[in-house]
Formats: sequence, C-alpha cells, structure tokens
Amino acid sequence: MKKWLIPLIIVVVIAFGLYQWAVGFNNTAVQYEADAKTAWANVESTYQRRNDLIGNLVKTVQGAADFERGTLTDVIEARAKATSTTIDANNISAEQLAEFQQAQTGLSSALSRLLVTVERYPELKANQNFLELQSQLEGTENRINVARDRYNEKVNIYDIHITKFPGKILAGWFGFEDMPRYQADPGAENVPEVNFEFD
Repeated sequence: MKKWLIPLIIVVVIAFGLYQWAVGFNNTAVQYEADAKTAWANVESTYQRRNDLIGNLVKTVQGAADFERGTLTDVIEARAKATSTTIDANNISAEQLAEFQQAQTGLSSALSRLLVTVERYPELKANQNFLELQSQLEGTENRINVARDRYNEKVNIYDIHITKFPGKILAGWFGFEDMPRYQADPGAENVPEVNFEFD
C-alpha cells in the first residue's frame, strides 16, 4: 500500500465526519427554528380567536342603547390597532415583538375597562350571549398564556442549539440567529394595588 494513501484516507474520513456533523447541526437547527415559528403562529392564532370574540362582544354590547360609547370606541380602536400589528414569522425581531405586545396589551386594557363598565348594566350581565362570550374570552386568555409559554420553550431549544459551542461557529456560517422571547408586560412584576370602595 502506498504511503500517501493512508493520510488521504484519514483526511477523507475526517472531512466526511465534519460534513456529517455540519449537516446534522444544520438540519436540527432548521427543525428547531421551524418549531419556534409554528409556535409563534399558534400565538397569533390564539390572539386572532380573541379578536374575533371581541368583535362579537362589541356587537352584543352595542345593542344596549345607553351603554357608554367612549368605552366601546376604545375597545374598537384598540382591536383595530392589535389586528393591524403583525409579525413575519421568518423575521421575528425583539422590536416587532415589543410592538405586537404593546398593541395586545392596549387591547387587553380596553377590554378590561369594558367588562368593568358592563357591571353597571344588569340587562347586559343577564344577556346569555354576552355571558357566553365573556366565558370564551376568559378561556382564550388562558390559551394565549399557554401559547406564549410554548413559543418561549421552542425558542429556548432553538437558541441553545445555535449558541452552544461548537455549533455557534456553524450557526454564523449558516445564518441562524437568536429569536426573541415573549416577555412579560412592563410592570407585570409589581403587585397590583386593589382598592375596595363601599358606598
């Protein structure tokens, strides 16, 4: 056997091993990234369900002739802003996520004010359609929280994969970048102040 053949075989085996490692890293990163994007799509889908329910809730509340129009207008405007704020799952940035979250928080706030205002309207509180929508909204809020948690879990798996050494080197070559996580609303860590006022 020729002397140059053994080093050539060693080089070929090492090159093949490196190729297999790079392909394996890339394919796993692609899978994890796709899982995170799917999880984000599920977050958006759950928010869309909430927006649809809010639309039906607004129609029901509009039927109460003397209901405060300003409160209703706030919800309608916040819903319009929330539905117009979208994120491209292929290019999720921290800034886009913050903007999306801010719009959704604005809608949540307006909706909370609406539901508090409804307490002064016995005919709405007794309306079966309204009660059903309110119940579905509560369930949807729980779904939103679960969907956001699942998105963060998938992003975490992906980010760990592309930032651990030596995969970090390949991530740069293949163009994989960190994905932002869904953060709690600013001030969410503070305990809310509750005041009970009695007439």
